[in-house]
Amino acid sequence: MRKRIGFLKYKRKNAPKLAVEDRIKNYKEFHILQSEEEMENQASRCMDCGIPYCNYACPLGNAIPDISELISEGQWERALNILHNTNNFPEFTGRLCPALCEAACTLGLNFQPNTCKEIELSVVEKGFKEGWVKPLSPLIKTGHNVAVIGSGPSGLAVAQQLIRYGHDVTVFERSEEIGGILAIGIPDYKLDKYILERRIQQLEVEGIRFKTNMNVGVNISVDEIKAKYDAICLAGGSTVPRDLGIEGRALKGICFAMDYLVQQNYVNSGKEILEERIDAKGKNVVIIGGGDTGADCLGVAIRQGAKKIYQLEMMPKPPSKRTEKMPWPAWPMILRTNTSHEEGGERDWSIGTKYFSGEDGKVKKVHCIRLEWIEDDNNRKIMKEIEGSAFELEADLVLFAMGFLHPEHHDMLEKFGIDLDQRGNVYTNDAYMTSIPGIFAAGDMRTGQSLVCKAIADGRQAAEAIDAYLKNNR
Repeated sequence: MRKRIGFLKYKRKNAPKLAVEDRIKNYKEFHILQSEEEMENQASRCMDCGIPYCNYACPLGNAIPDISELISEGQWERALNILHNTNNFPEFTGRLCPALCEAACTLGLNFQPNTCKEIELSVVEKGFKEGWVKPLSPLIKTGHNVAVIGSGPSGLAVAQQLIRYGHDVTVFERSEEIGGILAIGIPDYKLDKYILERRIQQLEVEGIRFKTNMNVGVNISVDEIKAKYDAICLAGGSTVPRDLGIEGRALKGICFAMDYLVQQNYVNSGKEILEERIDAKGKNVVIIGGGDTGADCLGVAIRQGAKKIYQLEMMPKPPSKRTEKMPWPAWPMILRTNTSHEEGGERDWSIGTKYFSGEDGKVKKVHCIRLEWIEDDNNRKIMKEIEGSAFELEADLVLFAMGFLHPEHHDMLEKFGIDLDQRGNVYTNDAYMTSIPGIFAAGDMRTGQSLVCKAIADGRQAAEAIDAYLKNNR
């Protein structure tokens, strides 16, 4: 490496962001990529350690030390080729991944970890700019037809890997937009939709056929799919949201986070909203759920002009740094500040929601209580309500952002007749095959709600299993 001791010479430098007062005026991306020279300096901070824990921590297995070394030497195109060997869509992970690699970076023991995530994003964006990202066509066609149901990150990864193996691939998407959650669930300021569209164009040139508005089990039968395709991969995601069955739940103004986020994305793209508009403008908003989806709701509510916003989390506030229970290189469950939290709103932890009250059928208040978490003899946390700590919050709009339970069972899964696991996800064996031969599953539909990097990795591994199945069943 040209600058082996770059970590001694250069401090970690993150990409700058537009000022809060400017970025909340619209839904455009606000991170500013650093110069190539700066990124080469940042890449040189990699210690090239003997055991690359960053590589181990990355679900995709990205060869981060190799990529960093090449970029530090100015060999950007070679770095991109190595990155694409393990990651089909670095432009998605470079924006949306929580950077498990950085938490495991050896440099992080004594210094700030390497900027792995930003390096990844910079190299793929340069690749698109320079025209290095090109469609790849297989040299040999196998004659096999594969149906991929769902076009989220996992489904797209399955499809691209299979088309490159030489199989014919058709992707079925029940929405009118290709990309699943990437297209309709992620706010535009986190992932501008042209980023997705340019990759979809590449996949189409490679030969993948996309069919939108095709809800398998509803407007196209499962029997038709089974009869036409040699293998099927279910990649529909985990889409059943966690609900709160408490008093006042039926009041108007209480909605699921994904319904709210999808609506705003449709508005941004100029589509007509047929159902009742969910708008936070001038309202008191309470977001129940302290994760990334809740933070996405916070960012959108700020841009819509909400009057007051609260984000509540049932679990206790995480520590600001690692503790003895979360040693390096394990992923640290520490307090993280989303860019939306920089923009406004109030966060609170250890809050239980007791019931909702309202007027004229509309929600007006959220009634809460503070919680105490106590560890039992088995180190399990037990929740206890604190007596006398009840309080209420004014609320004109309540958004449930408490995660997802499992995939939808009716229609497609029931009609395929496949087995489910104890959590309600699609059961698969070690070869990603469901209880029915020739039908596979990948991504959140199989594993439960997870990260974009894990979804892509799962899709790649499922594609490898499907390819092996087809080769053995010529």
